[in-house]
Amino acid sequence: MAIKKFSIITIIFLSKSLFGQISSLQIGGQTINPITTAVPFLLISPDSKQGGMGDAGAATDPDINSIHWNGSKLAFAEKKFGVGFTVTPWLRLLVPDINMYYLAGYSKINKRTTVGGSLRYFSLGNVELTNATGVKTGDFKPNEFAMDLSVSQKLSDHFGIGVAGRFINSSISRVYFNGSQGNAASTVAVDLSMFYKSNKFKLGEKKAIYSAGLAFTNIGAKIKYSNDQNFIPMNLRLGNGLKTDIDDFNTIGFYIDFNKLLVPTPPIYKYKKDANGNPTTEIEIDPATGAKVIESGKNPNVPVAQGILQSFGDAPGGLKEELQEVNICTGLEYWYNNTFAVRTGYFYEAKTKGSRQFFTIGMGFKFKVINVDGSYLIPTLLNNPLQRTWRITLSFNFDASSKEKSNVEP
Repeated sequence: MAIKKFSIITIIFLSKSLFGQISSLQIGGQTINPITTAVPFLLISPDSKQGGMGDAGAATDPDINSIHWNGSKLAFAEKKFGVGFTVTPWLRLLVPDINMYYLAGYSKINKRTTVGGSLRYFSLGNVELTNATGVKTGDFKPNEFAMDLSVSQKLSDHFGIGVAGRFINSSISRVYFNGSQGNAASTVAVDLSMFYKSNKFKLGEKKAIYSAGLAFTNIGAKIKYSNDQNFIPMNLRLGNGLKTDIDDFNTIGFYIDFNKLLVPTPPIYKYKKDANGNPTTEIEIDPATGAKVIESGKNPNVPVAQGILQSFGDAPGGLKEELQEVNICTGLEYWYNNTFAVRTGYFYEAKTKGSRQFFTIGMGFKFKVINVDGSYLIPTLLNNPLQRTWRITLSFNFDASSKEKSNVEP
């Protein structure tokens, strides 16, 4: 179990996708070339509402967990303040004790300004460390966490912006190697977001509301493990939504998000050839610079700002591969009397970029100030490590007291 778990930790550290493959492998004549980052837990859906809608969250209705998806939505929150907690057992098909915990909340300062905060904790359980002869030398409990603070502001009745600051810490490198202990790595990042919500308009014989969201998340400095600096999962999320009132009691919403990592794509390196002219597994080194020779693509070892701009045009496969780097999330949400919700969705990632493809289902209940939401993930591939992934969220939303309401501007 210790060997299996440590292998999983290594995969999580090295790749944003748990299904990333060696880039020399091929699928249908296309090279498998996933984008890798450190601290990929920042991309895991932390709540069950959006988790039940295929991870679509840029343009959904504001809720307690909006900081992760689009912090500017909090300016449109209907309640005065709220707090919620989500637990997500992770990779249950492989190990029993990897979990993500998410605590989030917000408070409206006035009619146009809202502040929020969240804490995301990713526990990788306990790993027994042994020496070369199999003798136990200790225990290791790796974890990662991120703390957020956000401010969102309505610029009009229909448009708002948001900014969030994030502190990120990862202790997965704290393993004893040859008697020495690695250090925890940390960095900081910001989110910049905007949200639009229309008035109700006629859609045929029904009334509908259109929403749109744009969020740049995890924009920050590289994180350093030992002597290597790694990009964090900087991401661009663009979403649209359409919510329609079927009648006085029934409402249905359709949502779609497009996600693109703002991180350089790994290039295709040139490999040395043996005496017979056959390629080897050793990458060719430029004797003048000491750098690896790139056959196609661009050098990924660049500063953060350059890496963001480069991410839109550095794929070795050109435009076709760039388009494969866009993940698509679709979601549907039905509400009865604003009390009971049913959700479903689909998440698509190209096979050459990680192959995360799954359906989601979810349910939600509202009872006065209490909300309970749950979701379940159904992968399209058998023996997928994400099988049996479920999330449960318990949240509380409160209106202003009667005295506060009397002091609110009309």
